[in-house]
Amino acid sequence: MSRIKYYYDPKTCKYERYVKSKWDVTLNVLGFLSLSSILAVGILLVFHYYFDSPKELILKRENKELNLYYELLEQEVAQLNTMMADLQERDDNLYRVIFESEPIPNSVRNAGYGGSDRFRDIKEKGLNQGKMIISVANKVETLKKQLYIQWESYNELSETALNKEEYWASIPAIQPIHNEELNRLASGYGIRLHPILKVKKMHTGIDFSAPKGTPIYSTGDGVVQSVRTEFGGYGKSIMIDHGFGFKTRYAHMNDFNVKVGDKIKRGDKIGTVGNTGSSTAPHVHYEVIKDDKFVNPVNYFFKDLEPTEFDKILELASRENQSLS
Repeated sequence: MSRIKYYYDPKTCKYERYVKSKWDVTLNVLGFLSLSSILAVGILLVFHYYFDSPKELILKRENKELNLYYELLEQEVAQLNTMMADLQERDDNLYRVIFESEPIPNSVRNAGYGGSDRFRDIKEKGLNQGKMIISVANKVETLKKQLYIQWESYNELSETALNKEEYWASIPAIQPIHNEELNRLASGYGIRLHPILKVKKMHTGIDFSAPKGTPIYSTGDGVVQSVRTEFGGYGKSIMIDHGFGFKTRYAHMNDFNVKVGDKIKRGDKIGTVGNTGSSTAPHVHYEVIKDDKFVNPVNYFFKDLEPTEFDKILELASRENQSLS
């Protein structure tokens, strides 16, 4: 309840009751409202400074969760980078060594991804956490590129492995006839006495003596390139193209079991031993040709011989005796 004010009126010589004018009332109201507003604003500022609003509390909680997720994502990316480094190390130092492939240069594995404007949209938005987002995005993009390069590398190695399998199957790696006792190698590769001319000449293959009609087998996978019959020279002979620069010839045969164009596997019977052409006894003259040059066939007999047997074959093939053709 407001006080009642009085003032002394000299005219009446009495204390008269003070009556406020409308203007005074207006000023008082305005003053009260102004003070109240100032106090309210001050209280709001203090409250805002020391206390969070419900919306701010929600945003702060979300921000804390996002930071936690970011840290977890960073850890995941770090683990993936570690795994990728292990794959790259195995790829270069194990798989590519086994398959005789050149390692992938670090300049290729670690090459940049995209250009400087790749994340321009993020920069232009002016996000508070833009740098953090771009940092993670760069790491992910780099990891994606490394994964792509590794994927291409494994594709290449898979193809190489298939080629290697075909390569090993194509090498002429067995003897052309059964020779368990190692007693059928009659004459080896090199300078030998010619049985007809009686002069030393280059013997471009190995002679295996065997009874007429003994089966002759392909020494590797391949395709029959020629089936030929001559009155002299090689007589009845077969040439097989094994691919990878390898060819084999089987000469002085009695008959054939294949024709030109046939695809054959190692161990398939291709004919029988004979005594045709310039031959002095039933045998098969066996040649290995690598990149259009004659090579010593005995060096490829690693598939069906034990180490001691291979040593014995080498010793027999090295004897300078007379060839059979």
